[in-house]
Amino acid sequence: MKKLLVAFAAAAAFSAHANDTLTVAATPVPHAEILEFVKPALAKEGVDLKVKVFTDYIQPNVQVAEKRLDANFFQHQPYLDEFNKAKGTHLVSVAGVHLEPLGAYSSKYKALTELPGGANVVIPNDATNGGRALLLLAKAGIIKLKDSGNILSTTKDIVENPKDLKFRELEAATIPRVLTQVDLALINTNYALEAKLDPSKDALVIEGNDSPYVNILVAREDDKDSEAMKKLVAALHTPEVKAFILEKYKGAVLPAF
Repeated sequence: MKKLLVAFAAAAAFSAHANDTLTVAATPVPHAEILEFVKPALAKEGVDLKVKVFTDYIQPNVQVAEKRLDANFFQHQPYLDEFNKAKGTHLVSVAGVHLEPLGAYSSKYKALTELPGGANVVIPNDATNGGRALLLLAKAGIIKLKDSGNILSTTKDIVENPKDLKFRELEAATIPRVLTQVDLALINTNYALEAKLDPSKDALVIEGNDSPYVNILVAREDDKDSEAMKKLVAALHTPEVKAFILEKYKGAVLPAF
């Protein structure tokens, strides 16, 4: 009887351990792919990782804040800060995972110097990625900003525009679809990869390793230190994940750990 009780206790402990579910929102590439890669390792740790794919930058934060999801993986710290400020949420960074350099792409020109006067340029319409796009163009010498260190710069902060570039803002996810209709498009790497672009080859200019826009795992304050979350962070920070990122994305996505 004693042995039977011990066996039942062990089975119950294993069952509880194996039923630890973590539901994480992610954009398809590379976030969801990286999460899918660590699923088997997490399963061995007793965590059932469920990846819910989103193609926008709003709902993943909204649903985590509303406790419909446990965490999300799609954004960088400047974007999270702006979202919290605008929406009154209190989401926090749990860990940095990788960097996706933002790049400028064109289906018509091979270099920024080839852009004609009055060229049409499309940038992301969210404050942080829009500012990020302008900073990249300023660093490339195409425009000049009032403050070259302001990550929230807008088109109103452009003080010099020699080519008289015409800027238009669109939701980041939709920008690859209009690439052939404009002269230049500033595209986040995850969306560039989805559109079968090779950032290391196709971008006319791209952010370097000194970019502050590391993509982070995000959760609620009250859930960031849960055992399941700690196991997810540990799984994301392994040499195996680093090798996976380097091999699969060929430098278009860089490990940040």
